[in-house]
Amino acid sequence: MVPAAAPIAPAERIHAMDVIRGFALLGILLMNIEAMVGPLNGALTGLDPALAGADRLADALVYIFVQGKFYTLFSLLFGMGFAVMMSRAQVAGRPFARLYLRRSLALLGIGLAHMLLVWSGDILTSYALIALVLLALFANVQTRWLPWLAVALYLVPSVFNLGLGAIGSLAQLDAGAAGEFNKAMARNAGEWAADIEAQRLAYGAGSYLAASLQRLRDAGSMMTFLLFFGWQVLGMFVLGMWFVRSGAIADPRNHTGLYRGLRWLALPAGLVLMLWSFSLVPTQDMGRLDIVTGFAATLGAVAALLMSLGYLAWVVRGLQSPTFARPLALLAPAGRMALTNYLLQSLVCTLLFYGYGLGLFEQLPRAWQVPFALVLFALQVALSHAWLARFRFGPMEWLWRTLTYGARQPMRQPAR
Repeated sequence: MVPAAAPIAPAERIHAMDVIRGFALLGILLMNIEAMVGPLNGALTGLDPALAGADRLADALVYIFVQGKFYTLFSLLFGMGFAVMMSRAQVAGRPFARLYLRRSLALLGIGLAHMLLVWSGDILTSYALIALVLLALFANVQTRWLPWLAVALYLVPSVFNLGLGAIGSLAQLDAGAAGEFNKAMARNAGEWAADIEAQRLAYGAGSYLAASLQRLRDAGSMMTFLLFFGWQVLGMFVLGMWFVRSGAIADPRNHTGLYRGLRWLALPAGLVLMLWSFSLVPTQDMGRLDIVTGFAATLGAVAALLMSLGYLAWVVRGLQSPTFARPLALLAPAGRMALTNYLLQSLVCTLLFYGYGLGLFEQLPRAWQVPFALVLFALQVALSHAWLARFRFGPMEWLWRTLTYGARQPMRQPAR
């Protein structure tokens, strides 16, 4: 008799994945806080040229070390979760596709609610949609092909960036073409500036209804971006599958060469590429498109991949160290409640900063956003420990699993 599908038991969880997920959650908050304190679009263009002093330094450091690296790492973890769930189903002889389809649709519902009712910078909706592609096209791909496919998928937007940048530079060689091209780019910059102003008015001074209508407009833009950057997310999903299937994440001691290379080669190389990108284009001008901007965007994308894998490798190494294993383990409960904590970050920050909350929009200086995020995350870690001492899942994890398995999941920890 095939056992019924059920959520993974705590004893069967891969500890490293929970710790890395908690670590990634901190990076996500450090990345997102700027887009919650101020206009969402204003946080997407790199260094804010209007900043000075400590604010400018904080903005640059977050851009170089955090921006783009942690959503990449989070995407990798999502692919790992897919592979773990699929492996368990195969071992037990249970059907997998229908279960994972329900899981993805449940996440889609949660993501849409988050995007439209709380914060338009949501990533869950994108993950849920791309997970359907992962299930349809990559579930049965042989393990040895996964890294190559992952890198190819990840680099698709970079190919477009280079191609579009080349077109922009070539357009400047002809006076007539340059005039029309520059007018189009000026319109693009104007529309971007108008979007930022609309977000400032709706989120900073508007009612909840006004903010919700703006979130709806932002959601359309986010879905447009997904057509371009979704390739990167899918690539990280596929790479995450490889980490599980190869045993690299469950048994890292048998992959010491891999992790040594990620720590000492990938991370430094990624940082060099990121600094090169930053030196070329520290701030993205939405009215500029040429080979330099395309090349800088490509350098940044490759840097994000290499640095995220380097971060992963250092956390794994820390878990093998008697000195660092224990403090790193403190992150595991936050990682087990990653969905709840991610949504809670949005809820707390929008209620603090948006006009329908405390109205502190654009009031928290950039330098103070970093310690604010650290304190908020520390509180989440403490809350996660306290919650999981009494309950099996975080509240949103419980809802997600209940919708996935079609049965109400037991919530309280069994009596000891």
